[in-house]
Amino acid sequence: MDIAPLPDVYRHAPFAQDCAPRRLLRLFSGKWTTMIVHTLHLTGGTSRPGQLQRALPGLSKKMMTQTLRDLERMGLVEREIMQVMPPVVEYRLTQLGQRFVEPLEMLYRWGAQHAALLDQVDRNMATADDVRNAS
Repeated sequence: MDIAPLPDVYRHAPFAQDCAPRRLLRLFSGKWTTMIVHTLHLTGGTSRPGQLQRALPGLSKKMMTQTLRDLERMGLVEREIMQVMPPVVEYRLTQLGQRFVEPLEMLYRWGAQHAALLDQVDRNMATADDVRNAS
């Protein structure tokens, strides 16, 4: 895999607080942020809260609500309340959110293709924890 060289701006002040790579990593640093965006992408960009929660085992209602609100504030997700009885709420990726799917999906694909490497990392961590706990 060829990686394009970084633009000159990064050579002069590598990874300053406000540089684009750090801002992107901060954006995706929340565990549920990436999973919710990924799940919305897989469902065609739209999902109801119950569907999201069922698709993401371990996601509490409180954390889902908080993450969806954060994604709304960022402009990556929008909430639509349909005026039916009972009211129906749907979340969908905005155009901006759809643009952020591309790098995220690249990470998900890489993880799926390199699961053995991730397994090795898990084994390394377990071994290090065993050694630390034994001492």
